[in-house]
Amino acid sequence: MTMYEAAVEATRTTVPLIRRFDPDVVVSDILTAVGGLSAGVDDRPFATLIPHVLPTSEAGLPPYSIGARLPRTRFGRRAWGAFQPALRRGELQGRDELNAGRAKVGLPALEYTHNGISRRLALVATFPQLEYPRREWHPTFKVTGPLLWERPFHDVELPPGDDPLILIAPSTSQDPQGRMVRAALEGLADEPVRVIATSNRHGYPLPCEPPANARLVDWLSYSQTMPQCAAVVCHAGHGTVARALSYGVPVIGAPAAGDMAENASRVAWAGCGVSLPRRLVTPRGIRLAVRKALGDPSIAAGAREIAAWSAAHDSGQTAAEVLEDFAARATATAG
Repeated sequence: MTMYEAAVEATRTTVPLIRRFDPDVVVSDILTAVGGLSAGVDDRPFATLIPHVLPTSEAGLPPYSIGARLPRTRFGRRAWGAFQPALRRGELQGRDELNAGRAKVGLPALEYTHNGISRRLALVATFPQLEYPRREWHPTFKVTGPLLWERPFHDVELPPGDDPLILIAPSTSQDPQGRMVRAALEGLADEPVRVIATSNRHGYPLPCEPPANARLVDWLSYSQTMPQCAAVVCHAGHGTVARALSYGVPVIGAPAAGDMAENASRVAWAGCGVSLPRRLVTPRGIRLAVRKALGDPSIAAGAREIAAWSAAHDSGQTAAEVLEDFAARATATAG
């Protein structure tokens, strides 16, 4: 069963639920097509939540998700432009596959690509500083700032001392054997820093006890720990990146999969962190990346600028206001 075939089957069970709940608006994550299909079948206004940077392509921009930097020269823009025909073919294929699913639930085809994103409202839940400048930005795509949530958790004991605190924050879904954590503990063992690392309850064994300047815990609260940190080493999942930057903490992104390479690249481009390719996720690689993050004042300044923007903009309130306005207009139009 393909992704869209599964979405068609899920739509048939979701539509009755929507009818019982009777919402004014359906909001669905970009990762699932079910929300948009179900809203369309029941003729409900539909908005898309994009919990990361905008993934659509544009001539002159590098392909999304591969971790390439924005070109700085005309030659670079031409080089990335050469990829546009191949990217366009992939986008058209994705459009046609979703349109086939739409047809199976009685919906008309949509001519534009990335047709799983609502053109009535898309909430782009990231920092504007991480968005590449574009020649075209759809008027209904609204950057709200990150929408962050964290379940409560108790305090953890940090390593003693006054040296800069480095948080090692691996992905909850990637690197179950702890390659990044192991490399960081070894690489930072003799550095003038303190290290707090989490295993995310994976329980992988270490070759030896953590060094004297480090602690390894099963879990911790980012919102309680990150404000005390001088840098965060992570796999560059968007939630971890956004949380760190919201506190003005530089990010060292060591991407593993999915959109992580894109996020790490955006962090480096925005001047608020360091991108560390997978092949360099070694003790020496992490040690040098941490030295760069701590030693370059412009990186800390870039992270603080984003934190200042975050403090002045309530992302949750912004998203709620945009969504409420959309619902009011949709209801008025329907009435």
